[in-house]
Amino acid sequence: SLGSLCSGLQSDNQLLGFLRERDKRDQPSPDQRLFKVLLTACVGFCSSAAGFNWMVGVLKKIIEAATGQKNELRIPPLIEFFGPDTLKVMDERPSPRFMGTHFHPDNIPKSFYEKKTKMLVIFRNPKDTMVSYYHFSNNNPVLPSAQSWDAYFSQFMSGDVGWGSYFDHAIGWDKKMDDPNVMVVTYEDLKQNLTDGVRQICSFFGFKLSEDQIQQIAGQSTFSAMKQGSASTHGNLGNVIFRKGEVGDWKNHFTAEQSREMDEVFSKRLAGTRLGAKLDYQQHCQ
Repeated sequence: SLGSLCSGLQSDNQLLGFLRERDKRDQPSPDQRLFKVLLTACVGFCSSAAGFNWMVGVLKKIIEAATGQKNELRIPPLIEFFGPDTLKVMDERPSPRFMGTHFHPDNIPKSFYEKKTKMLVIFRNPKDTMVSYYHFSNNNPVLPSAQSWDAYFSQFMSGDVGWGSYFDHAIGWDKKMDDPNVMVVTYEDLKQNLTDGVRQICSFFGFKLSEDQIQQIAGQSTFSAMKQGSASTHGNLGNVIFRKGEVGDWKNHFTAEQSREMDEVFSKRLAGTRLGAKLDYQQHCQ
């Protein structure tokens, strides 16, 4: 688990370095070399750490409704922390296999692409992502504490956070949007119309659910419903993982200068890209 892997690290700086090392793109981690052949029926789940646990809950319900298989795991195994034992267990599980990652797309094992693993990717506008990750880091005993908002702002903007730069990840996934086995959804679109989001996700994975099943899953998967049941699904971390779930909470944290700085970086790095358009920055970040 992430907790056990990190338990021997004595400082936040060591832990931050460990998480960044897991997402280096110039040299694959030893864990990645363990991957051989995975069946085409595997289900991959990727995220930029913005709405990850919410989408896990949605996809678990979809898989359970479509297959009748009950998944007792709170979160899917993260491939960046796979070892031989985990791989053996996953190989023995029936399809579809449910895995997660916060890896940059260039650092995902090649076998996932070769075997046409379906990958669902969720992104959130960068301002709300920063706010969410700030509170998640400060309230999660496993992750480095950000201490002050101003300090965290600087770290986030420079990519000096676990799993690296938001914008590096966004540019990487933007290049994958033509891949028929990659589906990119946004937090904001799902908040606006979760029923349609569930319907599209079912279609992407080839799960044939009735309209009643889709409506039921959407009703059970709203952020407020997930938060209400988070104590039973995530224990003491429930309120940490499911905090506000609002679009626009960044306005309660960003100074005018910080907002302008983010605007400039977004314009420089994501303006004119398909993912940049999908994030609808003008609507959600102005």
